[in-house]
Amino acid sequence: MTVARLGWGGFALLLGASIVVVAPDPVRLAAGLPRLAGWLAGSWPPDFSGPGDIAWRAAETVGIATLGTTLAALFAVPLALCGTRQIVPARSLYHAARGLLDSLRGIDGFVFALLFVAAVGLGPFAGMLGIALHSAGSVAKLWSEAMESADPRPVEAIQAVGGTRLDIAFWALVPATLPQTASSLLYVWEFNIRASTVLGLVGAGGLGQELKNAIDLLDFNRVVALLAVIVALTLTADRISAALRRAIA
Repeated sequence: MTVARLGWGGFALLLGASIVVVAPDPVRLAAGLPRLAGWLAGSWPPDFSGPGDIAWRAAETVGIATLGTTLAALFAVPLALCGTRQIVPARSLYHAARGLLDSLRGIDGFVFALLFVAAVGLGPFAGMLGIALHSAGSVAKLWSEAMESADPRPVEAIQAVGGTRLDIAFWALVPATLPQTASSLLYVWEFNIRASTVLGLVGAGGLGQELKNAIDLLDFNRVVALLAVIVALTLTADRISAALRRAIA
């Protein structure tokens, strides 16, 4: 009971501090809503001119997410193995791997993309690298937790016959968790489709680049058209991912 009270008390303090820092202002919101309504009213009909450009930007978005997720999976394999207790006996290596996973997850792909734009220049390549680094931490975290919670009996059987820790990884943990790991990878890919749509705001290609140009020009007809394409792309990725997850479950 005491722990619960402390927890709720801490949450109340955090909530109060957040209100002080953010300073929500309903009056400003009420004043701004009519302006927003006016912009939306003037944005009809959506401007789908130059469909080839929109299609190319959409293809960049899908490419950034797909290649970024694939590269993240390659990075995640050794990271996940190093972050699994049954495989890594050294606590120092285990905690170092876990710390690296948390660091990669803690830095948003948007920030990584911004850094890579400075390093390799504008375009979807920088966006793909940003997505890959951030997603590697998320994928490895999900994979390592799935392996740590796997049925221990196959692990014990391999240990009983003198198997190595790599044997445990590749003959017990990886096969046992394959449906979970594949499902989590598909979920990350689906999330990256959504995330990739805004990377263009920092010059990393995709639909976000076109969206930024339209917003800079206050071309709200174009903005609405691009938002419609982003929603359609996101819904399509969600349906594909869900169908594939059901197939491997």
